[in-house]
Amino acid sequence: MNALLSVNSLTRRFGGLVAVNEITLDLHRGEVHAVIGTNGAGKSTLINMLSGEIGVSAGQIRLDGQDITRRSQALRARSGVGRSYQRTTIFPEFTVHENCRLAAQAATPRPWAIWQSASGCSGSNAAAAEALAAAGLAEVAQRVAGTLSHGAKRQLEVAMCLATRPRVLLLDEPLAGMGAEETDRMLALLERLRANHAILLVEHDMDAVFRIADRITVMVNGAVIASGDPASIRENSEVRTAYLGEEH
Repeated sequence: MNALLSVNSLTRRFGGLVAVNEITLDLHRGEVHAVIGTNGAGKSTLINMLSGEIGVSAGQIRLDGQDITRRSQALRARSGVGRSYQRTTIFPEFTVHENCRLAAQAATPRPWAIWQSASGCSGSNAAAAEALAAAGLAEVAQRVAGTLSHGAKRQLEVAMCLATRPRVLLLDEPLAGMGAEETDRMLALLERLRANHAILLVEHDMDAVFRIADRITVMVNGAVIASGDPASIRENSEVRTAYLGEEH
């Protein structure tokens, strides 16, 4: 199966610090690929490079076979790469629907339609409605986003990604701060999304990672020390020592 997003020897240096060191991995449609590691391992830097938020020092990123290494963040988003952040990035004073509509509008801007109200754009409204339905938030579409629970706000962030109609989802700690019930809802959402997307999941909740991931890559000090299915990662002695804190 061909990779939807392919990363080859990706490296990022900040002066003398190598934050990400020759990372190679593939993301496939229908799979959740989790990236785990302690704080400072380079996980968020990796996502920032994949999304185009920061440039690469070396290596290559290919989307559906096309080299996107030098594409801007905006162009990558329009090519089908969506991402969420560690911190909540919604517009709390707007409705849930309006948050998604703005995301959809950003993905397909219409600068020539200056005489039309942006809120009346049928395409953006339809994309927002579809995204909210997929994320399980259709019933709260007219709620003010700031009044949602923490878990629902994180679902809204995913919905905002979906409103741009991405093929690849880069999710940076979407379960952070969630209780058990909210975690279950988010994992159920990821299960629904995996069929039509390639998902990269950066997460610290190991129970959730081993429940949802098809493949796990483990990073330490910017480098990959292991990558494989959950069973092989659980039994890997180097991972157990470096990440899980166990002795050989």
